[in-house]
Amino acid sequence: MRRFIPFLPKPVLVPVIRLGGTIGTGTRSLNDEALAPLIEKAFKTKPTAVALQVNSPGGSAVQSSLIAARFRRLADEKNIPVHAFVEDVAASGGYWLACAADDIWVDKSSIVGSIGVIFASFGFPELMARQGVERRVVTAGKQKSFADPFLPQKPEDIDRLKALQTPIHQAFIEHVKEARGKRLDQAADLFNADIWVGHEAVKLGLVDGVAHMVPKLKELYGAKVKLVPLGRKRSLFQRLGLSLADETLGAVEDRALWARYGL
Repeated sequence: MRRFIPFLPKPVLVPVIRLGGTIGTGTRSLNDEALAPLIEKAFKTKPTAVALQVNSPGGSAVQSSLIAARFRRLADEKNIPVHAFVEDVAASGGYWLACAADDIWVDKSSIVGSIGVIFASFGFPELMARQGVERRVVTAGKQKSFADPFLPQKPEDIDRLKALQTPIHQAFIEHVKEARGKRLDQAADLFNADIWVGHEAVKLGLVDGVAHMVPKLKELYGAKVKLVPLGRKRSLFQRLGLSLADETLGAVEDRALWARYGL
């Protein structure tokens, strides 16, 4: 009823979207398709600002780019500020997401950075040979068996992977430079995939300061600011536990990404 009474002050609303977990196309992951309804809803409510709670070790570069672009597009169209608050980690794709905000705030112990690209897999040719297993591959096109984990690694495959990674890395660098601008320490080597903690990240201009979400938003918008959490709905299959295989494999991949940061 409040909105129909013109002389009452408009409430200060800040939707809060949690970006927690790895980034990818799986049911467990952060991705544009799953987050799009939440992001659109946040900006449709005509809020004072939008807040992001970021806690991600990264993942898909494409999904990171799509999610960040959606945030930025709506923020610019509707002239609504976006504030990112990092919890444990915003690394690689997680930092890509944080850079969609107008400013980034961290805890003293938050880990940020890892502005780089990685390709990781396993190789099993010696194990297969010991077990007497023969790998038979027939392809049309010499690159069709590229980076096959059951074949010995070839120098040309490594060169090809590095060639693929370079434009992705460059897109990441351009995104960070566009988002952070002159706040970045121009003399520092920020794009070698290194990571930094808390105040060190502030000094380098990767983030804007050390602050927690609730007190910072009250400082910016007053003590009466109303935070409105927006969360993803789990599918029926997820609620019933019918995607066990996907969940198990996803958990292993997630664990490996988090483990890189001691989490």
